[in-house]
Amino acid sequence: MTSATRDPDRIDALRLATFNVHMGVDGWGRPFDLVSECADLDADVLILQEAWTPDDDGRPATARTVADRLGYHVVGESSLAHARLYEPYDPRSKRWGPAVSQVRKTFQVDGERWRVPAGSRARQPEPGSWGIAILARVPCTPADVLALGKAGRDPVTRSAVRTTTVVGGRHVVIHGVHMAHITHPSVPQFRRLARMLPPRDTPAVVAGDMNLWGPPVEALLPGWRRAVIGRTWPAHRPHSQPDHILVTPALQVLSAQVITATGSDHRPLVVELGLA
Repeated sequence: MTSATRDPDRIDALRLATFNVHMGVDGWGRPFDLVSECADLDADVLILQEAWTPDDDGRPATARTVADRLGYHVVGESSLAHARLYEPYDPRSKRWGPAVSQVRKTFQVDGERWRVPAGSRARQPEPGSWGIAILARVPCTPADVLALGKAGRDPVTRSAVRTTTVVGGRHVVIHGVHMAHITHPSVPQFRRLARMLPPRDTPAVVAGDMNLWGPPVEALLPGWRRAVIGRTWPAHRPHSQPDHILVTPALQVLSAQVITATGSDHRPLVVELGLA
């Protein structure tokens, strides 16, 4: 299964997707077909959150697996935390299970306060790194990592990954993020990010899991607007939208959608962008 590389001389619109892939496993720790789901997004630039890289070099990393199978190149990655991914909690279950216990039964960040659920002490964890990545099938500059710091109660040190591509003869700056939850709180991180973003007359994108609803995100990143509005979490029965793609006025949104079918706990977003 491959995804053809785009001709850089013929790019007048950019298809971009953001997807929190939950380490490539469902809420019970069972792998889902992440490569096929990423292929269906058919994105020129694919921004992944909760990408997993095992400490064991012999085990495949999320970003590298998707890139190798679909013809992308990994533009940049940022490890946000070291963590442990547990074996499936209940292999017989056919659904995600209670929303409040989804992640706690499969995944634990080092330093996170966590009570081991009953019956799970014998499960063997796989240690590795948990982070974000930008994959592309269009020419992009080598990525920069922008430090956003650590929120008060968040065990994760956050950062943004930034790269640049060309659309219609103009440079478009792309940022991939995974912000702390608002309760930690994440407002200082958003303010730090806002100071690092380019001016609003620059064609630019910020995309990722922001752990915050749309209106306050727009308030914290003034001059940026949401490119797609729709519920994304939890994927099996969404009631909120913590995942966003924001653009400057220099870009126009040609199409936008929330993808409904996924094995992750977040639904991905896909947009087609052109110059305003």
